[in-house]
Amino acid sequence: MVSHSDLILAKGRRLAYERIVGKGPDIVFLSGFKSDMQGTKALHLAQWAARNGRSFLRFDYSGHGQSSGKFCDGCIGDWLTDAEAVIAELTDGPVILVGSSMGGWISLLLSKRLGARLVGLVTIAAAPDFTEDAIWAAFNANQRSELKRNKQVALPSDYDGPYIITQRLIEDGRQNLVLRAPLELPCPVRFLQGTADVDVDMSVALRLLAHASGPDIQLTLVDGANHRFSDDRCLGLIENALIDVLPLSLA
Repeated sequence: MVSHSDLILAKGRRLAYERIVGKGPDIVFLSGFKSDMQGTKALHLAQWAARNGRSFLRFDYSGHGQSSGKFCDGCIGDWLTDAEAVIAELTDGPVILVGSSMGGWISLLLSKRLGARLVGLVTIAAAPDFTEDAIWAAFNANQRSELKRNKQVALPSDYDGPYIITQRLIEDGRQNLVLRAPLELPCPVRFLQGTADVDVDMSVALRLLAHASGPDIQLTLVDGANHRFSDDRCLGLIENALIDVLPLSLA
């Protein structure tokens, strides 16, 4: 059974979601920066969950997809709050997170908040701390001055129009960094990363692997895969990683 609905949060913020009701644990897909729940990976996993009778939840952050708000008004902390609210309201019991790109960063933040509820984690081209290490670090003096002066900078994008980078996004990102402090991941974790990813360099995955600690953490590097990680080979690897982190008692 698939339900299409909206979750209404404080101050009327509306988050669009789609849920497949099945056996647990609840699998929650966290999409990337300026992406949404209609992406190839989210749809593929929804189909996989339906075929296998699994509980699956995907949603749009505020300012993304079918949810309310403007993208340029949001920041990592807002989208983390959205994810936490969706999980709190729409799931119950053990949770597996599947985070793509920015969703990988948010999943790492959620791992600290979910505690024992988190029983598995899969990231796809995870982009932890990208506002600081990729965006801010790459800004030249003129862009930093423009950000201070106008509170935003437009960056070209290969996707759907330019990215509007706001001062709030950068400053809030600094409050949510995960690679500067201990990162304990006590559940099974599978990091997936393409070697041809020009948006999130392979070195980020290696840094994340070296930084995180836990009893069962694995990184799979896929030769030639790009940031989309959405061809048949990559989608199959995502499925396998998800199956791999399913607790045996709940498989």
